[in-house]
Amino acid sequence: MRRYGFLIAVSLALAGCGIGDRAPPVRAPATRPSVVAAPSDRETEACYADLTRANVRYSPIPNQNFGAGCSLIGAVQLIDIGVPVSALKGMRCGLARGFIGWVRFALAPAARQILGSDLVRVETFGTYACRNTIGTAAAYTRRSGHAIGNAVDVSAFILADGRRISVRDGWRSPDDRVRDYLRIIHASACKRFGTVLSPDYNAAHHDHLHLEDDRAGFCR
Repeated sequence: MRRYGFLIAVSLALAGCGIGDRAPPVRAPATRPSVVAAPSDRETEACYADLTRANVRYSPIPNQNFGAGCSLIGAVQLIDIGVPVSALKGMRCGLARGFIGWVRFALAPAARQILGSDLVRVETFGTYACRNTIGTAAAYTRRSGHAIGNAVDVSAFILADGRRISVRDGWRSPDDRVRDYLRIIHASACKRFGTVLSPDYNAAHHDHLHLEDDRAGFCR
């Protein structure tokens, strides 16, 4: 009982603090929206200012429309957020802002509190990719959030003690602490991103957490 009380307290503490805070989304029915509209110039400039205040090193990416529903509008290339992150390409600034807050105020403290070691690296499968969604027959007919740089797929977490906690191996790990860590950071992500997909969603997500800044309120 003490263990679960502790985990609830950690989850609540990590759910909504730091850069990119917003109220928990309302959970919607099991449908997902089409790709969201591009941010305005004003929204993008405000987001750049947020990154600057957070001491993030980044480079703005000129707006690009590649056709066929693929584009990078209001996007950045993250250079240094305080913890190294692999495979990041261009991503919308709003997604970058939420991702930075999640890494700093959820992933890192949860690693220390639950796993007893500092987070030293985050591994991803990347951000921008001009492609459709995957996983179900209906999904293949529409563009993914990746096609507009509005999604990131997170696959693993490297700790200072040398452990590699992967979503693929850890989601149903026999180690309670590993499972707890992944469940808590998943719950925290659901407070920060519009769509969060885990191995519990479908087989296509067996090895990563898909995080999308679309205000959909869809957490699986």
